[in-house]
Amino acid sequence: MGKLIITIGRQYGSSGRYIGSLVAKELGIPFYDEELISLAVDKSGLCKDAVEKADERNASSLLYSIVTGTSSMLHPTQYNMPVNDKLFLVQSEIIKDIASKGSAVIIGRCADYVLRDDGDMLSVFFHADEKIRAKKIAERNGISETEATSLINKTDRRRASYYSFYTGNRWGDAKNYDMCIDTGKTGSEKAAKMLVAYAKSVIEE
Repeated sequence: MGKLIITIGRQYGSSGRYIGSLVAKELGIPFYDEELISLAVDKSGLCKDAVEKADERNASSLLYSIVTGTSSMLHPTQYNMPVNDKLFLVQSEIIKDIASKGSAVIIGRCADYVLRDDGDMLSVFFHADEKIRAKKIAERNGISETEATSLINKTDRRRASYYSFYTGNRWGDAKNYDMCIDTGKTGSEKAAKMLVAYAKSVIEE
C-alpha cells in the first residue's frame, strides 16, 4: 500500500475517534489521538496535566504562564507564550514528523491544516444530527439527553474555536475537507468501510 495520512475532524458524539481506529486497523497503519498528548509531553517538557488541559483548546490570556524545563526546540522568546500555543506548535511538529515516516490516521489537532501541503494527506470530517449524538452520549455517559446536548454544544464550540483560531478556516465546512460523512445515517462500521474504500482508491490512482 502506498503512503497515506488520513486526518479526521469530528463533531462530538459522531464516533470519529472510533471510526478512525477501525480504519487504521483495517489498513494496518498507526493511529494517533491521545498518543499525541504523550508525545507532546515528551517532546516539549510541559507537564502532562497542563498538556491535557490545553489539548485542542485555543489560547486564552488566562493561560499565559512561564514554563520551565521546555525542550531546546522552543525559542527562548516563546517562554511567555500560552501553553496552548506551545502545545499547538509542538503537536504540529510531531504531526509533520509522523507524516514524514509513513501512513497514519490522525485525530483532530488541526492536522488537516498542518499537513495542507502534503500530497499524501486525505482529510475527513464526521458529523451527525445532534439528536442522534445526544442519545448516544447520554447512554454512554449515564446522563440525560438534555445534559448530553449541552455537552455537545460546549465541546463543538471549543473544537470550532480551536480550529478557527489556529487555521483561520471554518471547522466543519465541507470545502475544507476531501470527504464528509454523516455517521448518523451510515453508522460507524459503514462509515469506516466507506473511508477505507475511498482511501484505497486514492492510493491506487
